[in-house]
Amino acid sequence: MKTIRYELAEGIATLTFDEPGSPVNTMCAQWQEDLTAAVQQVVQDKDAIRGVVLASAKSTFFAGADLKGTMRLKPEDAPQVFREIEQTKKNFRTLETLGKPVVACLNGAALGGGWEVALAAHHRVAVDNPKIQLGLPEITLGLIPGASGITKMTRLLGLLGAQPYILESKLFSPREALELGLVHELVPDAAALRQSALAWIAANPQAQQPWDAKDYRMPGGTPSNPKIAGMLAVAPAALKQKTRGLYPAPEYALACMVEGAQVDFDTALRIESRYLAKLIVSPVAKNMINTFFFNMNAIKAGQSRPKWDGRYKPQKVGILGAGMMGGGIAYAQASRGIATVLKDVSQDKAEAGKAYSAKITQSRIEKGRMSPLEQQALLARITPTESVKDLQGCELIIEAVFENRELKAKVTKEAEAMLAPGGFFASNTSTLPITGLAKASARPEKFVGIHFFSPVDKMKLVEIIRGQATDDETVARAYDYVQALGKIPIVVNDARGFFTSRVFGTFVMEGAAMVGEGIPAPVVEQAGLQAGMPVGPLAVLDETALSLSVHVLDQTRADARAEGQTYIATPGELLVERMVKEFDRNGRAAGGGFYEYPQEKGAKKFLWPKLKELFEQLGVEWNLQDLKDRLLYRQAIETARCLAEGVLTSVHDANIGSIFGIGFPGWTGGAMQFIYGTGIDAFLHRAEVLASKYGPGFVVAPQVKDAIRRFEPKY
Repeated sequence: MKTIRYELAEGIATLTFDEPGSPVNTMCAQWQEDLTAAVQQVVQDKDAIRGVVLASAKSTFFAGADLKGTMRLKPEDAPQVFREIEQTKKNFRTLETLGKPVVACLNGAALGGGWEVALAAHHRVAVDNPKIQLGLPEITLGLIPGASGITKMTRLLGLLGAQPYILESKLFSPREALELGLVHELVPDAAALRQSALAWIAANPQAQQPWDAKDYRMPGGTPSNPKIAGMLAVAPAALKQKTRGLYPAPEYALACMVEGAQVDFDTALRIESRYLAKLIVSPVAKNMINTFFFNMNAIKAGQSRPKWDGRYKPQKVGILGAGMMGGGIAYAQASRGIATVLKDVSQDKAEAGKAYSAKITQSRIEKGRMSPLEQQALLARITPTESVKDLQGCELIIEAVFENRELKAKVTKEAEAMLAPGGFFASNTSTLPITGLAKASARPEKFVGIHFFSPVDKMKLVEIIRGQATDDETVARAYDYVQALGKIPIVVNDARGFFTSRVFGTFVMEGAAMVGEGIPAPVVEQAGLQAGMPVGPLAVLDETALSLSVHVLDQTRADARAEGQTYIATPGELLVERMVKEFDRNGRAAGGGFYEYPQEKGAKKFLWPKLKELFEQLGVEWNLQDLKDRLLYRQAIETARCLAEGVLTSVHDANIGSIFGIGFPGWTGGAMQFIYGTGIDAFLHRAEVLASKYGPGFVVAPQVKDAIRRFEPKY
């Protein structure tokens, strides 16, 4: 055995999990083989055994499935997966039904398959540390807990009680697990685990699982109970409303819970194995594992952070402009303990920016998530001011003023001199190239783009933009700053619209172009929702303001003229320009754009009725699959162009940036994974068909095809 150490001493069989060359234990093929051997040894030694202890030699207990192995699976591997998972469960069942007490010693995290290993024990002892996480996060990776997790959690907590922990992947600490009855004992540290385990074994020479007891009843009742039956009648519809039918994992998990609750325990385990085997080889599972596990870990580990030996810990940071963005950044900083100077042209405006933090914290107090004392401490970290002098000694100053080059240049020159020695300056622009903005700086190598998304308190992504002169240390410090805020940094190179705004623009403008083609606006919005975007393209245009899109278009035209060129606007841009300049529809903030916003309390927005007479054309043929594909393919192709041009330098930045920055559907695994999940050849063929019908936005140039193939992830 290579991953499990088996020891039998004084009647106690100890199985210590210790995967060689890995910081954590996983259910790799070798472990599955070793578990079978270890369990056979336990059976052989049964008469000499008083009890069994499951322990870990790592700093955590057990991490779960071998996800790299999962990424290599093909659809034809499903029967093999079924056989393997059934064998693992057979091993768990052998331990559970041996008649000897089995104790799991949880010294650290037990997640996914790791929690399922712990559930094989009759008694669970954990270290009382609130940082330790236990539970089943599989749904967030497009999988289900298929190594007995669904079956056992449903039998321990009941159909209703288990739902948050299975369908929503809600994790819990050892103390919460104790309150739920999922952990039976807490100890102060790892050294005390074994002693507690041995004491329990001595006191309980005969042990069985609750579901094996003759008088077992499922908490809350089975599906035949009228109350449960009533809830189950609506549960699939409620779930479908959330998943839009694009995420099979929660649907499989619910089916597995309900079907398993109507049969005996061993049949329920087999049902679970079948659902897992079908799901684990599916494209959606691979897309989600690739991005939410591997790509996210690459970003957390700083793979896009330039090599710089230092580590920046922000102490005092200045913000120029106390509008919605500036106020939001101030809150993000203050909530992480950073002293913040919030400057605007007047004290009143600066105070209004601080009031945004008061508003957010007040609602947290009302929900019981914060105490008034914590609120006071947070607000005390924000200093609103109209005086530049108050910025003295900031290690970082971020300008978040209106998207206007002259204004940005003015505030940069004014504030930069206040920086502490070795400090750096950032712009929170969403579209203006950083290299151009850095011309106003005395030290362009210490000038960087830090692009937050609105609303800052809810949006996790931050796009770091490296200008032509920006040095490695400045990019690394910006990366550290973003991580200090608990947000997700991606790093891109300088270009108009960078990565996120540029790709986001293709989504909304493709939607606007459809309206211009005479396709009904409700159909366009539905296509966006059914493809998995959080909202339709027209609703998003309203939120970001049609007038802003036109302002950017005018600026782009002016820049092109200055370079002696002519910018050709896209059909979508021309339609939005008409909406603003002909019909005075500027967006939600201005009273209305593609939608009307009634003032009555509780009234819902609705599409502007005049869209029908102005743009809809009778007899225009449309196909919903084409519309959905246009919205997703257009964004994916633009993302691949960004990779080919060097605006993006990694697939993980592309995938995470597209999902967390612009709402690209999670089921795809992100804009680049959408290409790889579809299959490169199939994607390119479909893009050709779309280009022949809908124009150059779908053309994939030879150098872009090369980049797609060059960056394909290998597992």
